[in-house]
Amino acid sequence: MSQEEWIYLYDEKENTTTRYISFVGESNRFDLAITSTDRFYGKLLVLNLQSNRFAIIGEDDLEEPGYLEYVYQLSEEEATELRNFLYSFVS
Repeated sequence: MSQEEWIYLYDEKENTTTRYISFVGESNRFDLAITSTDRFYGKLLVLNLQSNRFAIIGEDDLEEPGYLEYVYQLSEEEATELRNFLYSFVS
């Protein structure tokens, strides 16, 4: 299939802000890229640079039991550290 035959659902550009943060918790080191954009209705695009896993995260996602554990393949303790850290960005 050539590029002329592709069906685009959208093709837009947007200015974003990305913050790169590395921190060490009690059980793990986190290297994150946190991108703010209007695309996700106020939620953040959070990329774990060590595991190459990412998610679109808002306060409701942080409150969802097991969400961070599943998305980032973290233990409960690691997810708690990440959750506590991310609350300061989504509030």
